[in-house]
Amino acid sequence: MKASHVRKLIKPIENAYSEMFSGRVYRVGKGAVSVRNHSGSAQHTVIGVHGFLENHCYFTQAYDGPNTELILLTCSNYHVPVNGVTPETPDWEVPIKHLEGTIEYDACLLNQALQNLPTTERIRVHGHSRGGAVILEAIRQWPELYERAEIVLEAPVLPQGKLHALVTTLLEPVSHGMWPWLIRLINSAPQSAYGQTFFGKMNPRKRQLLSKLFYATKDHLTIVRNIENIMDWMARTDTAVYRHVRHGTFLIPATDRILDRQAMLASARTSPTTMRIVETEAPSHFITLDSKEWVPGLETLGSVAQG
Repeated sequence: MKASHVRKLIKPIENAYSEMFSGRVYRVGKGAVSVRNHSGSAQHTVIGVHGFLENHCYFTQAYDGPNTELILLTCSNYHVPVNGVTPETPDWEVPIKHLEGTIEYDACLLNQALQNLPTTERIRVHGHSRGGAVILEAIRQWPELYERAEIVLEAPVLPQGKLHALVTTLLEPVSHGMWPWLIRLINSAPQSAYGQTFFGKMNPRKRQLLSKLFYATKDHLTIVRNIENIMDWMARTDTAVYRHVRHGTFLIPATDRILDRQAMLASARTSPTTMRIVETEAPSHFITLDSKEWVPGLETLGSVAQG
């Protein structure tokens, strides 16, 4: 990449979205892990891994039970979307050798969180979109850590998957130097110009979270690196990784204009284990935001922990 392009791409992007958060935030490398306070005694643990240009608030309303210990990843070089909490450095942090902004880096971040933070034996790891790839890569790196965890892969980036043709067509003519210009253009356009095409039917929560997508990262370089790494990871990762996934669910939307739904299904169907494939009626890539009804209930976690 040309130095002039890198200079343009590393110009900081200000954080434009945050919510009130009660809990602790740990800085880990170039990312963060947040642990939300819960009012009851924790009966199960959910770890949420957000997708490309999203933030951890994607999961907060889906898992709002008083007995749910909710642990939320903030991927490398993304803003932490919280108010009023001072991040702390944990004593369990281990340096990460991978390049920041990659699925491999964020997988190491997830593994450190899973190894050190859950206080219950009943664990679900839920990833949306790019977050699905982060989970699979984390499992590939450390399969034993996930033997008792239940995995939810929602509209996931998968081995041998593809971007939707519409997204590929839009990205093809974009050089590195055009990214800052293109993002300014997108941010200045009314969301109605592109929102319905990519995001499907809107509701208040979707509008709230998706209107600030291009402010999620700390710089434009992370956006470019995420996209290039997603495409590269899908192409070079073998579906053999599924053999390490013991329990869980693939959640597939009825319509997806971000990822290629057929390639996603074809990849999921190669899983040799008991992973369920649930073809939801969700009208967009953002299944949890379309309706919480498609998120599997937590009552099954007990049998997983004993399995």
